[in-house]
Order: sequence, then C-alpha cells, then structure tokens
Amino acid sequence: MTPSPVLDFKFAALPANPSATRPGDPSYPSSSGLARTLKPVRNPRLQGLQCLRCDALYPVTLTHSGCPACKRAGFHVALRASYLPDGVDAIPMPYAPGFTLGEGQTPMLEMPELARHFDVARLNLKDEASNPTGSHKDRMTAVGVAQALDFGAHTLVLASSGNAAVSAAHYAWAAGLRCEVATYEGMPATYTRQLDALGARRYVFADNAGRWAFVRERSQYPGYLALTNYRLPALGSAPLAIEGYKTIAPECVADAGLPDHVVIPTARGDLAWGIYAGFRDLLAAGRIPRLPRLWLVEPFPRLARVFAGGAINGSYPGHTAQFSTAGATVTYLQWQAATATGGGAVVVSDEEARAARRLLTAAGVSAELCAAGGLAALRQLRESKAIAADAHVVLMLTANASSDPSWPDPAV
Repeated sequence: MTPSPVLDFKFAALPANPSATRPGDPSYPSSSGLARTLKPVRNPRLQGLQCLRCDALYPVTLTHSGCPACKRAGFHVALRASYLPDGVDAIPMPYAPGFTLGEGQTPMLEMPELARHFDVARLNLKDEASNPTGSHKDRMTAVGVAQALDFGAHTLVLASSGNAAVSAAHYAWAAGLRCEVATYEGMPATYTRQLDALGARRYVFADNAGRWAFVRERSQYPGYLALTNYRLPALGSAPLAIEGYKTIAPECVADAGLPDHVVIPTARGDLAWGIYAGFRDLLAAGRIPRLPRLWLVEPFPRLARVFAGGAINGSYPGHTAQFSTAGATVTYLQWQAATATGGGAVVVSDEEARAARRLLTAAGVSAELCAAGGLAALRQLRESKAIAADAHVVLMLTANASSDPSWPDPAV
C-alpha cells in the first residue's frame, strides 16, 4: 500500500442554520417525531474505536478520520467498534436497544434449481430487499440513527444517489432528524421522489470528489453525523453504523447453517466487512468452527487490481450499469474482509450480470443488477474451482430491481 493525498476542501458558506439543533426548525420540513420516545442504550462494553491494522484505540466520536498513527505511516485505515469481553453476547452491538424500523431477520431463500444449474450442493439467497426501505442499507442506517440520537446530533449527512439515500431519508424522518444527501447529477426519479417527500435536502455534484468534500465539510459542524465515506483515499462508512451488518452472520447460520462461501456485491466494502466481522465474532465465541470464504463482486477491476499488485489507495475508474457498486476506490475494509477469510475479488461485467438476472427472474426473484452479478460470480468461481461442487453458497441479494435505473434489461 502506498501513501495518497487526502482530499481537502472547504466551502465558502456555512450550512443553513448550522447552530439549530432541534427538529422543527423552520428552515427544515417537519419530521414525524416517531422515534424520540426511544433513547438508545449504549452497550457499556463499547470501549472505543480500534484501528483495523494496528489495533490502536480511540474514543467514539461523530467524525471518522481513520487511524492517525497509520496515516502518519502512509496508510489510510478505518476504525472499528471495540468491545470489552463479557462472554455473553456472541455478536456485541453498539446499542441494545437501539433504533429500529423492523430491519433484519430477512428471508433466506433456498434455490435448489439454481443450485443444480451451477452444480453446487446448496444455494441460498439472503433477501435484503425485505428490509423496510428495500435494501441492506437499513441495517447500517438504524445503528447510525441510534448513534446520532445518543450523541445529540440533529442531522444525518451522506453521499449517495441510491439505496443509502433512501434508507437515510426514511430513518431520519422517523427519528425526528434532518437528512442531507450529496448526490450525482441525474439521480433516478424513483429516488428523488422519496427524498423530497421525506424532507431530505439534496445537493448535486458531478463526481465523488465533490460529494465527499460536501459531506466532509458538514461533518466538521456540531450535530452532524456523516453516515457514509467522506475521505479520499476512502475509509468506508461510519464505524458504529457498519456494525449493523454484523447481524447478517448469525441469521445465516440460524436459518440455513454455516455456509462455505458468501458472495457479496461490493463498492467500498461496508457490507462485506460487516458480514466478516459478524462471522469473526461467532468464531471467537465458539459458535462456529470456521469462517466462510467471502467473495467480493465488483463491476470492473478495483480490488482485483489491488490483489494483482496495485495500491490499495489507488484510483481504479470504470463504467457500469451496476449502479449500486460503481466507484473507483478500494478500502482497507474490503481488502481485510477478503483476505482474512481466504476469499477474493470477482469481476462481473454488465452483460454477465444481465444474463444472471434473467436466470433469477425466471426463478421468481427480482434483483438489482449488482446483486444478480453475484450469481454470475458463482459461475466464475465454479469454473475456476474456487468453489467446489459440494459447497454451500449464500448470495447476498442486496436489493430488488424495483428502483434499479438499469431495469428493465434490454431485450435479447
């Protein structure tokens, strides 16, 4: 890994009413106020945030700048939640109770015909489209909202033009928080309608640099929680929020047994690392005998180029219709999730993903294009014998096709 410059950007103007700290401020649409009845209870064993690389421990804050010690050494590494051992909770979480709209406990679909088609012993789809706003992002957003309420924040701010934006807008509205979203030009109307209806403020930028600079600037003001990445080189989303993805691991084991492989659509690796962390916690607690191998699916080579010798902090641009996993960056999070489990990166083209989506549609499953790409990745992994015929495989169905701007696919 080689050092890279950190994005530094300052806006000339302050946010509108940055000192306002309460919902109901006249400059913002009114919120539902549904959730102020629940005060998140912080896990007393949460001792801080710990570096993924050097294990240095830091206090929990609303901002996320990675590990200062590693940064001085030229590495840009995220932090994770760190808990004191108690021997009780196999999967420690930052808040119990936290904030919820009913996310989690999503269906585990058994797909015997597709298992036969791809010549594996078992194939399951973990249907995250069944979450309240239709994607896996709800798990992360729920914990982010709990942290915002715990720390007295008034606004969620994030960079997203898709599922994360919709999730944050819904959860912020329900919690009585504001929501500001830095989006790309041409955000699909199916998303903009929801954000506008929920009172989220949209700010439009031409590229990631502009979006992340906006979120970084907002995060410097009191009362703002930056839910998603705002650093370049990228670090990943808010560390406590990512903990929300850990619950996928015990659900997989409870509903279908311990898989041999988990195939995960990936942009910057929040979901992949959260799933890895969940299985890691189960292993440490003696609940499972081994880690499943995690395969991170990308629409063009990014992590794959890192594994081929490229810099983890490099820029690897590409073009894709797999809207939810686009982007040019790689994070230490996703590198660790793949390497720690003996998995890797799988590059799936849009054409391969569309062919896989036709198979899923025929099987009665609606999938966003990048999620369908997981099925195409399975084909590659079987052909390379990285996945054996006697394996049990779980594919993460991150969202369905209903809000995917690439749907419907062109006729063949």
